[in-house]
Amino acid sequence: MTPETAWANAMKFENRADPYPFFDELRRTPVAKVAEKTYVVTGYRELLALAHDPRISSDISRSPLTPDREAGGPQSIIMSDPPDHDRARRQVMRHFGPPHSPDVIPDMEPTVVRLCNGLLDKAKAYDKTRIDVVDDFAYPVPVAVICSILGVPVEDEPSFHDWIFDFLAGEDLGPDGATAEGQVRAEKGEVAGVALNQYLTDLIARFVREPGEGLLSKLLHDDGPDGPMSPGEAVANAGLLLVAGHDSTVNTITNCVMTLLRNPGSFDLLRRRPELIPGAIEEVQRLQSPVQFFPSRSATDDIEIAGTTIPAGSAVHLVYSAANRDPAVFAHPNRFNPKRSDNEHFGWGSGIHTCLGGPLARLEVNLALETFLRRVENPQLVVDPPPYRQSQIFRGPRHLLIDIDRIND
Repeated sequence: MTPETAWANAMKFENRADPYPFFDELRRTPVAKVAEKTYVVTGYRELLALAHDPRISSDISRSPLTPDREAGGPQSIIMSDPPDHDRARRQVMRHFGPPHSPDVIPDMEPTVVRLCNGLLDKAKAYDKTRIDVVDDFAYPVPVAVICSILGVPVEDEPSFHDWIFDFLAGEDLGPDGATAEGQVRAEKGEVAGVALNQYLTDLIARFVREPGEGLLSKLLHDDGPDGPMSPGEAVANAGLLLVAGHDSTVNTITNCVMTLLRNPGSFDLLRRRPELIPGAIEEVQRLQSPVQFFPSRSATDDIEIAGTTIPAGSAVHLVYSAANRDPAVFAHPNRFNPKRSDNEHFGWGSGIHTCLGGPLARLEVNLALETFLRRVENPQLVVDPPPYRQSQIFRGPRHLLIDIDRIND
């Protein structure tokens, strides 16, 4: 199988549940050309090197895959390079984590526990014996948390939920995008993207006029050394923080439940030994990466690596989900091992774009899984593999149905 064919198959929706055999094929050439001006990196050591290489740009306006309509204007942290990236990241972190705001994430713990228990209490009140882990549990928690932190009205969730879903489904980077159905999704996604951007623009304009308590408002009225963030840049970063701040966490919670139930004895093991939960979550991040890659990166110079020359101006996809199963680094890479000790995976990214929300996500997933393990009795998967979402970037089940005996108090 050629790299081009392997990549095309990995990106097909029909293979979303298990793209890993195609990533294994790609890893035979760990840095490979898969299309005109497009290279993918699937080897662990090669990805690590390029994630820290200043010749790899994250500025989406440099990418040959970027339509003209997306070039120019303020970009989010994940789509920008230093020094703009560094300044914007400092501005966000002043209101999100240590040393300036050390209590933001820890203070969310009671809220997360209350939300998790409330959702299971609701299912218990209806005497449910079948629940959807996504809709009934994994989704409502992180979206409520990120709305609280950002200052986004949670009552607007039904609107931006649909916009985000349609927008991500429309960003199809595989052969399905060229089909008639793919074109319909792309058009719908473009409309959704415009609607989401207008919503955030209006929200930021309101915070300019009427300062609030959330992170977005604080960015606009910052008196720190970098000064306030411009409204345009705040809109771009609001989109990133809203989407990435809950979407990948939903996938991680769902992937944790799914992985435990796929591996007999794992659910009961973690229930008996909750001290294994943090390590098990990291193992799930390795095995089922919620972010497969991010499509904004490109080479600013010719780069020679692993016997391949990536020409300047080429798009470069660092495929975390493939590198996380590299057998040269991870023993039995396709096997779930909740006790795996040597686990320096890319589930939270790497380099200057390492997920700034990782500590929050870890808190949410740990608490959600602890609550689920304690209260849900004898869960069993109804369908495996479950239906997956269209997005290749944020990979996760659209639904995960499980049958249960009961929900404990």
